[in-house]
Amino acid sequence: MKLNKIATVVGCSLGMVAGSVSAHFQMIIPSDDMVAQSESRNVDLDLLFWHPMEGIGMSMDKPARFGVLASGNDQDLLSSLKAYQKKDLQGAEFAAYSASYTLKRPGDHIFYVEPKPYWEPAEEAFIVHYTKVIVNAFGLEEGWDEEVGLKTEIVPLTRPYGLWSNNVFQGVVKVNGQPVPYSEVEVEFYNDKGDVKLPADAFITQVIKADANGVFTYAMPREGWWGFAALNEDDKKMSHEGKDYPVEIGAVLWVRTHDMK
Repeated sequence: MKLNKIATVVGCSLGMVAGSVSAHFQMIIPSDDMVAQSESRNVDLDLLFWHPMEGIGMSMDKPARFGVLASGNDQDLLSSLKAYQKKDLQGAEFAAYSASYTLKRPGDHIFYVEPKPYWEPAEEAFIVHYTKVIVNAFGLEEGWDEEVGLKTEIVPLTRPYGLWSNNVFQGVVKVNGQPVPYSEVEVEFYNDKGDVKLPADAFITQVIKADANGVFTYAMPREGWWGFAALNEDDKKMSHEGKDYPVEIGAVLWVRTHDMK
């Protein structure tokens, strides 16, 4: 495992058993990524902790934070979350959360979640994925590149909606507001219908690296939801059964592509 010390952050993925452990992704999947004036103003959001390409579910606890940033206003939505059981592609049920939000003003709405730390015994580490998704309301394209102020986040350099399949997407990885050079970024497709066939395990998770400025680039080859997870190690550890372990902090962003008909 190659470590790159950057300020108080170690720029590395916690893939301690690479090839044998699938990527975990915190997810926020809205019912729509662009809401027109003529459409319903209600947006439904699913919060999952999942292996998105393989369709393997994992149970999640109620998040520590859940909110939306719109027009510079940060609104706490934690009380709106409702627990439910969601089936994965194998038919097993797992704890998930949902919420419904009514869009009140035009512009971009950045929904975000900070989950409670998840203990992963296979990696001997805690996982905290700070996750965002952007929903555009009524055609006013303002605010999609705002920073929420999360411990780590991906700030999009490409407008994260209105994307065709095969469009290139770019974002900058930040920790504590600063770009992280050469950060590793995992990419997965949300294979919710289970119709993507995998010729080998290496196709489950695409792996790219940011450049010296923390900027990564990826072209999404298929219509649907794509998750980008920039993984770094926190400068603080957490205790489990009397021993301190590293904490993987992930900056996760979900974007949707559309086929050109």
